[in-house]
Amino acid sequence: MSEPSSPGESQCGAPRFFVGCAEDESEGLDDYTSMMTDMELYEDDLEDDSPPERQIVVGICCMMKKSKSKPMTQILERLCKFEYITVVIFPEDVILNEPVEKWPLCDCLISFHSKGFPLDKAVSYVKLRNPLLINDLNMQYYIQDRREVYRILQEEGIDLPRYAVLNRDPDKPDECNLVEGEDQVEVNGEVFLKPFVEKPVSAEDHNVYIYYPTSAGGGSQRLFRKIGSRSSVYSPESSVRKTGSYIYEEFMPTDGTDVKVYTVGPDYAHAEARKSPALDGKVERDSEGKEIRYPVMLTAMEKLVARKVCLAFKQTVCGFDLLRANGHSYVCDVNGFSFVKNSMKYYDDCAKILGNIVMRELAPQFQIPWSIPTEAEDIPIVPTTSGTMMELRCVIAVIRHGDRTPKQKMKMEVRNPMFFELFEKYGGYKMGKLKLKKPKQLQEVLDITRTLLADIGQHTDCEIEEKSSKLEQLKTVLEMYGHFSGINRKVQLTYLPHGQPKTSSEEEDTRKEGPSILLVLKWGGELTPAGRVQAEELGRAFRCMYPGGQGDYAGFPGCGLLRLHSTYRHDLKIYASDEGRVQMTAAAFAKGLLALEGELTPILVQMVKSANMNGLLDNDIESLSGCQQRVKARLHEIMQKDEIFTEEDFDRLAPTCSSSLVNSMKAVENPVSMCDQVYTLVQSLTSQIRKRLEDPKSADLQLYHSETLEMMLQRWSKLERDFRMKSGRYDISKIPDIYDCVKYDVQHNSSLGLEDTLELFKLSRALANVVIPQEYGINKVEKLDIAYAYCLPLVKKIQLDLQRTHEDESVNKLHPLYSRGVLSPGRHVRTRLYFTSESHVHSLLSIFRYGGLLDEVKDQQWKRAMDYLSEVTELNYMTQIVIMLYEDNNKDPSSEERFHVELHFSPGVKVSEEESAPMGFGFRPASAEVYKLSFQTDPGSLENLVRDEPDRALPLSETMSTQRKSPLIRNRKTGSMEVSHSATYYANHCTVCFKNTFLNLCGVKLTESGWVLCSQCAGLFSTTVLGGSSSAPNLQDYARTHRKKFSSGWSGCVLGCFEGCSMVPSIYPLETLHNSLSLKQVNEFLTTVCENAGDSHTRTTRGNAHSTTLTVSVVLTLKYNAAVGLLHPSQSAVLLCFTAPAL
Repeated sequence: MSEPSSPGESQCGAPRFFVGCAEDESEGLDDYTSMMTDMELYEDDLEDDSPPERQIVVGICCMMKKSKSKPMTQILERLCKFEYITVVIFPEDVILNEPVEKWPLCDCLISFHSKGFPLDKAVSYVKLRNPLLINDLNMQYYIQDRREVYRILQEEGIDLPRYAVLNRDPDKPDECNLVEGEDQVEVNGEVFLKPFVEKPVSAEDHNVYIYYPTSAGGGSQRLFRKIGSRSSVYSPESSVRKTGSYIYEEFMPTDGTDVKVYTVGPDYAHAEARKSPALDGKVERDSEGKEIRYPVMLTAMEKLVARKVCLAFKQTVCGFDLLRANGHSYVCDVNGFSFVKNSMKYYDDCAKILGNIVMRELAPQFQIPWSIPTEAEDIPIVPTTSGTMMELRCVIAVIRHGDRTPKQKMKMEVRNPMFFELFEKYGGYKMGKLKLKKPKQLQEVLDITRTLLADIGQHTDCEIEEKSSKLEQLKTVLEMYGHFSGINRKVQLTYLPHGQPKTSSEEEDTRKEGPSILLVLKWGGELTPAGRVQAEELGRAFRCMYPGGQGDYAGFPGCGLLRLHSTYRHDLKIYASDEGRVQMTAAAFAKGLLALEGELTPILVQMVKSANMNGLLDNDIESLSGCQQRVKARLHEIMQKDEIFTEEDFDRLAPTCSSSLVNSMKAVENPVSMCDQVYTLVQSLTSQIRKRLEDPKSADLQLYHSETLEMMLQRWSKLERDFRMKSGRYDISKIPDIYDCVKYDVQHNSSLGLEDTLELFKLSRALANVVIPQEYGINKVEKLDIAYAYCLPLVKKIQLDLQRTHEDESVNKLHPLYSRGVLSPGRHVRTRLYFTSESHVHSLLSIFRYGGLLDEVKDQQWKRAMDYLSEVTELNYMTQIVIMLYEDNNKDPSSEERFHVELHFSPGVKVSEEESAPMGFGFRPASAEVYKLSFQTDPGSLENLVRDEPDRALPLSETMSTQRKSPLIRNRKTGSMEVSHSATYYANHCTVCFKNTFLNLCGVKLTESGWVLCSQCAGLFSTTVLGGSSSAPNLQDYARTHRKKFSSGWSGCVLGCFEGCSMVPSIYPLETLHNSLSLKQVNEFLTTVCENAGDSHTRTTRGNAHSTTLTVSVVLTLKYNAAVGLLHPSQSAVLLCFTAPAL
């Protein structure tokens, strides 16, 4: 016979556990069919010449649904393998209907409450029989009340979210004070800003609500016990519940992940991560219908918390929920008795620990020979590596928002006392300025406006200094949409002690003395449905940059990033500036990246960080820096010359010799003449719109995104007034706005058939291509000074992200001992996505181009890259700069060859499908050449890798032909997820395996005839170097597959109506700028940038330029060499905050 696996375990093969019964039912039953008395437990095992062996009876007293569950059965079978332990299951009928005196006898009791269980009777049984308790029964009363749970946690010094209890109890009136506001609640004097959580005080009530702020779209997420594949649903209701008692607590941003911890005694804790039920409400299940969870490693501090919870609640077997947020771990719920599902390793551990506890406590008193096991329960983790490939380590991205409506702005000087009262009410005098975005605040501005307009209407001679036309426009804009949202409108007030210092095109010539307030109304700039599609599709395309596997993720076979993320080996943080369009772009991108469902609001609140970032992606200073003011003045002067550009003008305006700028100046020829043409075309456009308005057939005409003809006329009339000043000169700063508007109308409102819009688009674009890039500096020194002012915090943050990739105790790390089907649990990828707008993007690109990363004279690859960038005319929506970093664990840690950095770039969305972008050099990871050599040097290891690692892709079996269009077309449905043919390509081929790591990643494979493009990544990565060209994602094809209606439109382009989108242009693919940098080079470069920025800061004040239309994305991707192996725990990623904990 084989030896028992540990001392004291049974040597007989069959487990012994029985269904117990009352004593009077025991007579006549066969051996071991029931357990009645202590003697009967062992008398049949007596042998002639040996002393009796006393059996320890472990009683299981719970509802049948629990006692017959798979985890319980698995654990009890293992527990019975202890030689001296016999298990008795109390029948449910006996528990419910028999007095405790007739319950089976036991020496040790495992009993726990669930729905319908008579806890009072179980307590009485314990008093009667006094068995050893695995889980204390009296404490289970407290576990049923969330108030008591939080009280105990607090007393034990365990971190939990800030909370307050609302007791709607007539006997406790002082605990029932609730004041509800638009974006907050005040509970007994404690204020909770949205988002906050509302939990019923009864732990048996799982209807937990999360309320969202109006700035994110409002409404609430309603959580409930899992029903089928749903665990929550989004509701537009924003008001809290008015009946019942609740706990209100601060919402913790966990990036969409919950961690459930299961203790077995104070020294053992198993943790599993799952997708938060509040994220999109969809429960991810495996092929057997079980919720997908993955075991993760706990930090030392979290293990201490598990010990405290176990001891404080006196529950040996205990489950509780952890929220990992802002670098800390918080306990938000204690569930009591709870087992892990579907983990054989856990079943082994749990049975062994429980058996040892029982034997340790009871064996001595029953004189049973038993020795304490000495084997370690936790085997040390030994990382293994296969040093023939480099692997993805981190992705850092700075991404521009998607397509938006034109941004509009109106300024007016106000002097009415009501405006001063409003300014004082919200603390405007402290800083001298005020930003109003909340619905209540905007309503107050609207009320003042309506009052003033009513007074003007009744008393034409009253002294109201505000212009009625301005007030009418203010009223119209604030009344748009029928509801307020800070996402699409805001009012800025600035105190002027001596009134407006100078007149502009919008103010009267007469200037009055005394203080006034400058009111600036901003509206528009909302993310369009087309912008949402762009962001979501780019998010999908981004998946193929990550290593992947053959696993199944909610019916989406083996999709690399999804597999990585679902197994909690992906450390993802998403940041966005406070602009609504930027936040919604981030949420839509995350939805596509992670295959989420439903509304964007829950995704935005849980996945996107936008508060307390200390200028990381925003600029709160309204005034321009001195350098930028000088640049704009010089630009304005040069563009006012009514003559053809001379060589001197080219030297003054284009000292960097950018080919796109030079070509645009040649196209403009005479700037004033070109402005005359543009102004004439704008006048023609407004005239045509007015005629349409007079036509009764056009009265109710709805334009794109619910705009009316009247609103369209307002924005064009304003541009017409502002562009040509009273002096007859042109306001050059309005050129980007004109281009912005005409681009929007040509793309989205072409069905109107307005004449000369294409000509206006062409001319205004030529002017904009001169003005926009030069607003961020004309020469290199100015470009860098302005860039430093905008994005120094972001550069520092990127440098920290790169430096801290290896060490992290705060991220979810997959536990290798419990991870079945995941043979690379040590793999960990860090992703940081930064969504922002035009100013940061231009600035960041200027730093890379002009900051001295490389010498163009000495490095021909960098010279070619700079030549390519100089030909790019526009950094459009969804522009990207991508840096990939690889780590080769075979190299010495101090060697520069340990890390390999690559830089890539995409100018974002195509302005039109017909335009031809400058030809780059394709997506050319240098690592492809490394693999070409490694095929010859180590052929044996690659078969081993493919065979041993199911979490990696198999090699391509056939050559895929080059595709012009992106394959991001989903043409079938699996479950509730739309799946594309290309997604299968991603899943099977876009992974980091030895043979195909970078070949698949960049969409190429090695054949007998050379490198050939694989179609799966044709959209995300450029294939110019491989032959042909590519655009991605091809959203027109995406719309086509959804069978939406189309109409002919702009320049022959096909215009679809996908989700209200008139046209969704393609996105340019990534082009490689450089593929042989070292991490040391990049780190030293960023350090130098930070030092130079500090010097620059002493010369100029940091400012904030107005936003226009563009943004770039910077993606840094790090890869390290760990083919099959596990990483040491210290090699996981960390988010190190340099400004605020929220980072």
